[in-house]
Amino acid sequence: MIGYITVGADDMAVAETFYSAFLPRLGYRLDVSPAGLSWSIPAATGQRVVPPDFYVKPPFNGEAASTGNGSMVAFQVRTQALVRELHAAALAAGGGNEGAPGFRADYSACFYVGYLRDPQGNKVALFCNHPDQPTRPG
Repeated sequence: MIGYITVGADDMAVAETFYSAFLPRLGYRLDVSPAGLSWSIPAATGQRVVPPDFYVKPPFNGEAASTGNGSMVAFQVRTQALVRELHAAALAAGGGNEGAPGFRADYSACFYVGYLRDPQGNKVALFCNHPDQPTRPG
């Protein structure tokens, strides 16, 4: 199980604006500290497994943040409509479009996804793979 995910950023205010455009709608709560941004989903009473925390931090070595080639963080979303809504909100908050929300021929008929780059260049996916949602035509 993944315990947490960290991406680097040089400007915490810009990163906070971007991630605040969609993570709260997915149940994440933000804690801001001098070390950076910490996003977590609070555990429900009796819940044994919680989703991994998501951190946005300046690099520990003090150098400029950089993105990983092939690295991506994917956030699961309840509905395809919410994928579209959150993708648009993230673009309006300074993100870059890496692929409009929709179905992809290479994935299952239920997999609906939109791709973004955060202001630092980290790749983010917002996806819905719920069987009660519409499937890819054809």
